[in-house]
Amino acid sequence: MTEHPAENQYPTGIGTSDLHTIQVLGHDLAGELMGRVGFAELAYWLATKRRPTPGQLRVFEAVLVSLADHGFTPTAIAARLTLYSAPDSLQGAIAAGLLGGGSRFLGVTEDTGKYLHDVLGGLGDTDAYTDVDWDAAARDALTAARAARRIVPGLGHPNHKEGDPRTPVIFAIAAEEGMLGPHLKLFAALGRVAPEMLGRALPLNGAGVAGAALADAGLPLPMLRGFALLARTAGLIGQLAEELESPIAPAVYDEVDRHVLYTPPVNPEN
Repeated sequence: MTEHPAENQYPTGIGTSDLHTIQVLGHDLAGELMGRVGFAELAYWLATKRRPTPGQLRVFEAVLVSLADHGFTPTAIAARLTLYSAPDSLQGAIAAGLLGGGSRFLGVTEDTGKYLHDVLGGLGDTDAYTDVDWDAAARDALTAARAARRIVPGLGHPNHKEGDPRTPVIFAIAAEEGMLGPHLKLFAALGRVAPEMLGRALPLNGAGVAGAALADAGLPLPMLRGFALLARTAGLIGQLAEELESPIAPAVYDEVDRHVLYTPPVNPEN
């Protein structure tokens, strides 16, 4: 008698469906979740497989709002130009904008969260830390970063050189909700000591404080950039809706095309 191997199994706790129902996170989607659970709460729940506390949810929603749009950033311009080039591909335009989420735009959220987490890993128990202790830890961290010629993510902003308006709001919301944890406390300390350590004022930017807040809210570090992209997706949809009504991509393309300076390569051998 020939023995047949057991069928392959692909476990998931996210969702499944059958002829009549859709299950998400162990709940009936239509009967238990729709109209009862907000989108941000579900996004948190999907990423962590646990429901957020009211404080975690408020911080999470504030961060999503803070990252949704920032004007004509490269991500927005890329999305608009892609829609102009391929008006039949809205998904391509959104994807083009999301693909620009890296170390300068949006990716700072994840980079900051991971950086702070790494520093905290070397501090031990910080429950009794005072501001003096946090400042000392921040000085050590900046000294180490400078010795390694490493840029500290979350410091500085190309536009908000006198202070990112999002930063104090997220700090205030986290404090109100009892969510001012070690990542935010360390980040605040970096902002306090940076001028004396680096010799210039570098404000804490919104993407950086978003990463610190998400980490303190219990969200997984490898997913922090994903949440920044989730937020920016809403902004890109708005950018593209506006592009359809009042396009700027043709003018941007024309402006670049009319001002091309073509300089043929010089090859002395030819």
